[in-house]
Amino acid sequence: MRVYLPCTLPALARVVAAREFGPAPLTGYAVTPALTEWYASGDTEELEYVALTEAARASLRMLAADRADGVKVAARRVVVAADVPDEDVTAGVDLRERARVRLARAVPMEKLAAVHVDDPSAVEDVEAAVAALPAADDGDGDARFTVDGAEAHELMWYATQEIPDLIG
Repeated sequence: MRVYLPCTLPALARVVAAREFGPAPLTGYAVTPALTEWYASGDTEELEYVALTEAARASLRMLAADRADGVKVAARRVVVAADVPDEDVTAGVDLRERARVRLARAVPMEKLAAVHVDDPSAVEDVEAAVAALPAADDGDGDARFTVDGAEAHELMWYATQEIPDLIG
C-alpha cells in the first residue's frame, strides 16, 4: 500500500541517519475505504493526491510544533511516500481526515518511494500558514484562508536518491 508520511527536513535527516522512518506507531495518509466512499467519483490518482494533501497539512503542523519547541526548521512542507505491506496499516474512522492511517512498524529506507517537498518559492506562504495555524484552529476564517494558501503550492517530487541533496 502506498502511504504518505508527513515530515520536515530535519526529521528527514533523522530518517536517513536511522535508515528508517520511525519509531512506530506512525501516522500516515493513504487511500482508505472511508476516503474512497467519500470521494466516490475520484480515480486512484485523484485519491492519492487527496491523501498526499492531507499529509502535507500534517507536515505544516509538524513545522509549527518544531518551531514551538525552538527547533530551527525551513518553512517547507515534506511528505515521504512509502510502499508498505497492507497488514502494517490500519485505517482510522476520523471523518475530518478520511485518509488517516496508523502504521504498526517503522518503515525501512528501502520502502521509501519518493519525497515531496515545497519549492523554495512557497516559503513565504508556508511561513504565513504556520503563524496562522493557532487562529485557524480557533475558527478564524481569515487565518484558515492563510493556511489554505500554503496548499496552493504543489509539492515538488524527488527521487529517493535525491534525499541527500534535500537535507544537505
